[in-house]
Amino acid sequence: MEQYIGTTERWLLTPVVLMFLALIIYFLLRKIGWKVRAATGFALISPWLIGFIIFTAFPLIYSLYLSFTNYSLFGTPKWIGLKNYIYIFTSDYEFWPSVRLTLLYAVFTVPIGVIGSLLIAMLLNNRIKGIGVFRTIYYLPAVMPDVAVALIWRWLFNSQSGLINYALSPFLKLFHIGKIDWFGDPKYVLWAFIIMSVWGIFGTNTVVFLAGLQGVPRSLYEVADLDGASPWIKFWNITIPQISPVILLQVVMGIISALQIFTVAMFVRPTTGAGIFMNQLIYNRGFTQLHMGQASAIAWVLFLIILAFTLLVFKSTPAWVHYEGEIKR
Repeated sequence: MEQYIGTTERWLLTPVVLMFLALIIYFLLRKIGWKVRAATGFALISPWLIGFIIFTAFPLIYSLYLSFTNYSLFGTPKWIGLKNYIYIFTSDYEFWPSVRLTLLYAVFTVPIGVIGSLLIAMLLNNRIKGIGVFRTIYYLPAVMPDVAVALIWRWLFNSQSGLINYALSPFLKLFHIGKIDWFGDPKYVLWAFIIMSVWGIFGTNTVVFLAGLQGVPRSLYEVADLDGASPWIKFWNITIPQISPVILLQVVMGIISALQIFTVAMFVRPTTGAGIFMNQLIYNRGFTQLHMGQASAIAWVLFLIILAFTLLVFKSTPAWVHYEGEIKR
């Protein structure tokens, strides 16, 4: 009971300290000549700015430094230059299988997630009786914890008593195939995670697409109807261009999310014969094997991979993303 009281006290004390800090910054800025409006704005964002510097910017920069050191969480980091990067690229037997598994997972799951979410959103965009109930049901996956989702899928994929093997048993018997060990056989690990990714179609992604679809002017469809346009023509020439910024958002967020898969993989715990995802490798290398320098190097490689894919997507946007009021040249 005492520890809960202590936690509550800290939660109540934190906003008071932040407000006091903001007031101090405000008066200091006013004293050195800042105008009221500028000083107020900077003082209001100062708690977030301080938190960003302490909990995001500094760890980010420090991890870059650690990637060039030999550090085991105990003692002082020792500068070794590029040796961590040379090791993971040339001698680390876990690194390249991890990159392969992570990239393949992203290549398959991002299109499935984007296309699936769009199709579900189009169904939910119809004006039928009880559509609000269906929208609520399809959003429920977004509020479920990743840990609970992982454990449910682990049970569904159980090689002995899982529902997925039970549902596939007629087909497996037809081709004289035994029960599939989804997380024990390296051949099926990637496919199991791809099937699990279908869960991501529902929830927030569908809601974002639904908001985009409802923002498309009805007048465009009415004009197309007068011209005798087919449903496919309206979808391809009206819907897709109008929601293309939303598609861009979903693709970028999907790439980032897929390449950073961690929680589900950690709780499902498949065989390492197929490799492990890069975030898992970072965790194992840093906090299990205590090679924090190598873990930081792998983390920065993952960051560069995500950055490269994101920049590639943004580079392609002039060809397929349409913004209202934009003049194509």
